[in-house]
Amino acid sequence: MDELSLFSGNANRTLASSICQHLGLHDGKADVFQFSNENIFVKIDENIRGHDVFIVQPFSAPVNTSILELLIMIDACKRASARRITAVIPYYAYGRSDKKDQPRVPITARLIADCISVAGAHRVLTMDLHAGQIQGFFNIPVDELSASNILARYWLEKRIPNLTVVATDAGFAKKARNFAELLNAPLAIVEKRRKGNDGRAEAMGVIGQVQGRNVLIVDDEIDTAGSIIRAMQLVKKEGAGDIYASAVHGILSGPATQRLREADFKELVLTDTIPIPEEKRLPQITVLSVAGLFAEAIQHIHDGASVSELFRWQPG
Repeated sequence: MDELSLFSGNANRTLASSICQHLGLHDGKADVFQFSNENIFVKIDENIRGHDVFIVQPFSAPVNTSILELLIMIDACKRASARRITAVIPYYAYGRSDKKDQPRVPITARLIADCISVAGAHRVLTMDLHAGQIQGFFNIPVDELSASNILARYWLEKRIPNLTVVATDAGFAKKARNFAELLNAPLAIVEKRRKGNDGRAEAMGVIGQVQGRNVLIVDDEIDTAGSIIRAMQLVKKEGAGDIYASAVHGILSGPATQRLREADFKELVLTDTIPIPEEKRLPQITVLSVAGLFAEAIQHIHDGASVSELFRWQPG
């Protein structure tokens, strides 16, 4: 690959620009906008013939517009004779639609994977998928990065004594256990039951010891904040001390900000896979950047080097 080019849709231009800075690249020039009839227009404003092209576009709000922007950008780059196109998707929406768990429902995560392949992408680079099996929905290579090391380093530097890591549910227990090992902390799990299709879940109890201990509640994403708030209330009821929380993707939709504003916790740490507007950045919220990690991964892919080397734990 002779040339590396990086472009961004409208979903998270700040992250894309930061990745470019880490790589020593200029921001790729492209027009991406909607006409008055809501049709999306894309024009690549520089020569990319024979280039190794990366398109940064998380599926953040407005989600469906972000998805369609990416698909159209991929098609535009393909028709501009890019040699290889990598879809860089820091946050992959529809992750919960990964299986047919009810009669007559779609597997939307698979449908979107098919659309990305058909549009012309040669590979995908993403971060902390809600369900690992989504990788298998693609018939092109997928590299899934993890923000665990970035988040773990931050919490280790805080030196929180007597700490227990708490998973928000059993489905996240394996990833939470790995995270707890990075922090040399024990693990507890919130037992919950999800009701219906509206995202509501009922917290039932805590498996593990949290009484008299400071807790760090972890999850892959925070949407309406219902699950993490109920987990906070439950561990407090069980006698926990200071409460902290951590997640990769800060969606913070609907009532999330108000719920967090009223909650009893010391700090919530998120990453910038999704742009978090200033009005949602409460004093207790810290946002860590994943731009450096994505830049390293992009450079490795461009050079034909191993991406798995980036997963090695280096606590320093």
